[in-house]
Amino acid sequence: MPRKVFNYTKSVLIKVSFSVSLFKKELKKASKVLLPHEYDELRLWVEHYITKHPHLIGTI
Repeated sequence: MPRKVFNYTKSVLIKVSFSVSLFKKELKKASKVLLPHEYDELRLWVEHYITKHPHLIGTI
């Protein structure tokens, strides 16, 4: 079950990546919903995702 939440969170982040403020908002929500190890994994994914979308630098 929690893996579904993790994958859903990633898909939401991809959809809102056009807006820095929405991206930050969704990351904050994720920190409250995901398990600590899942959030750490999400942070790694975000760091990699940001390299392809430089306008998001500074969101984490």
